[in-house]
Amino acid sequence: MEEKTLWKTVLAELQLTLTPGSFQTLFAKSILVQNKDNVVSIALANAQIKTMVEERYYALLKEILDRLTKKTNSLTFAVTREKEAATVKDLGPLFSQTEKIGEEAQIEQLVQKLHLRTDFTFDNFAVSSSNQLAYAAASAVTKNPGSAYNPLYVWGGVGVGKTHLVHAVAHVLLRKDPKTSLIYCSSEEFTNEMTMAIRNKSTDKFKTKYRNVKALLIDDIQFIAGKDYTQEEFFHTFNAIQREGGQVVLTSDKPPHEIAGLEDRIRSRFEGGLVVDIQPPDLELRTAIAMIKAKQRGFDLPIALAQKIAQNLAEARQLEGFIVRLLNETQGNSSLINEELVSRALGKSQASEPKTSRLEPKRVIAAVCSYYNLKVSDLKGERRKREIVRPRQLLMWLLRSDTELTLQEVGTFLGGRDHTTIMHGCETMEKLVSSSEAIQKDVLGIKQRLAG
Repeated sequence: MEEKTLWKTVLAELQLTLTPGSFQTLFAKSILVQNKDNVVSIALANAQIKTMVEERYYALLKEILDRLTKKTNSLTFAVTREKEAATVKDLGPLFSQTEKIGEEAQIEQLVQKLHLRTDFTFDNFAVSSSNQLAYAAASAVTKNPGSAYNPLYVWGGVGVGKTHLVHAVAHVLLRKDPKTSLIYCSSEEFTNEMTMAIRNKSTDKFKTKYRNVKALLIDDIQFIAGKDYTQEEFFHTFNAIQREGGQVVLTSDKPPHEIAGLEDRIRSRFEGGLVVDIQPPDLELRTAIAMIKAKQRGFDLPIALAQKIAQNLAEARQLEGFIVRLLNETQGNSSLINEELVSRALGKSQASEPKTSRLEPKRVIAAVCSYYNLKVSDLKGERRKREIVRPRQLLMWLLRSDTELTLQEVGTFLGGRDHTTIMHGCETMEKLVSSSEAIQKDVLGIKQRLAG
């Protein structure tokens, strides 16, 4: 695979794995400089990003590159020269360098500026009983912003479609009026921008920017918890927008009452609008998502193949990533995608990280207890010591990924815990599995016990 195609495929997988803010900040201006003799050289936007990627994402990048190249690679990092950075293109539709005129060009420029995914629209959002209420609420917000469900607070696990809905709302509002003052960001970006404003003594500019918009859309709002100054500024921003009739849309991984460290006055604001959850997609919805993702990439995926994929992959991001992988396997020739290829690719996907499919839950908990030298009562009990919480969360994640238990069933198995607690534990561990070498070592050790 040539370097340009390889890096586009890597970026496509990273975009599925990371939050939009993290991807844009860290990798949107990255370049694969060289791939030679099993050494992959990657250039990043600046020295700070280079350090962060080396420390946090080396293992993730290496796993993707090793899988795509079928080699064991070493990675080196450098800082992108300014001239090179100007040539880097985003993953989404690109805009002509010639001057564009008209409303459509203006909307495209706004979409690019706001880092909205062009495919995250209402038309591409598959609806079922697990997300119907959230879809209807988001649609209502676009028809009567500032009045219907303000704020709209959407919560749910990883990859269930929260960000997709937020982007869809933004797309509709921009098309209704391209001059609408709208901000879409993650809570991390909000916090970082506020911190820089304090450091640069430009807080008035920051307040003017955020408090005068007609629509503020923030992903992962739970991360403002425990940050006193961020919560203070968000509180006043929220009040100012609502007072002027603006719309606020927020996403989170949990409902307001379960966010520890969140001020009561902010929690009451969240609960003052509509709080709606999105459950993990069922088989029918996953099948529809697979077909939609294939259609977006220019080919029709037969329903039988879509069902086969959906039976093996549980999350929307996994489905999208698998479609990308199929195209990579066929070098973009979708006519070669058949049942044999899908079965082979599913086998590779499962083999890339040892699976314990259809394992008995008791075997999984026994392996975790053996590895960490804990008792079953420790993991099923209420003790909150770190040396128990981490293994307990890892057990939640393993039970979800390696058995056929639902969130509710995992909760029942672990002493009657609520499904949202299980969801939070799984999401926490999902992030650590991608970034922590210590956790990756633990997972391998436990799965070796299961394999034995």
